[in-house]
Amino acid sequence: MAKSDKIYFENFAECTALAKKASAYLVECLENYDADKIEQMIAEMHVFEHSADVKKHEMSEMLAKAFVTPVDREDLDMLSQQLDNVLDILEEVLQTLYIYNITAIEQAAIDYAKHLVKACSLLSDIMAEFENFKKSKKIHALVIECNDVEEECDKLYLATMRELTKESVDVLKVLSWSKIYECFEECIDACEHVSECVGSIIMKNT
Repeated sequence: MAKSDKIYFENFAECTALAKKASAYLVECLENYDADKIEQMIAEMHVFEHSADVKKHEMSEMLAKAFVTPVDREDLDMLSQQLDNVLDILEEVLQTLYIYNITAIEQAAIDYAKHLVKACSLLSDIMAEFENFKKSKKIHALVIECNDVEEECDKLYLATMRELTKESVDVLKVLSWSKIYECFEECIDACEHVSECVGSIIMKNT
């Protein structure tokens, strides 16, 4: 692969590094939750989200100027957008806590957030291998593992929502936490979409 092509893969690696840090920060926020500091938490999470936006714009500019790209430019653009979605939804989790004035965190939310850390870490590992995907002996297994994490989260989502609607008589609590868990589910789906996008690119180019 040409040396000039490295810039695309470096961009993806930087984006997944941001996702990894943002997901770890989300766990920190939930484990040490203080409703009085939620606006500060959102502001700090926005730094990660904005940095990802910058990387997405950089990718768009590179693709617009490039004569030849290492794989189809449409695929690179789609992957960049999928990565940005992960950061957007991580921020949305905290925003939803703020909107519904959540004062105490459910353990299931912390468990879900830890799954997101695992998924984002796997995305970081995938991007470390992506530049040399034709020779990599790890990338296929990493993509599958990321999909496995998504399946684990599906099970957690079903169990959590079942418990929430079965046990709680507080309609507002059910509504609020339903929206929060939907954000978690959307985020893990976004992670899976990134891994699937990588898998599709590999399939088309090998």
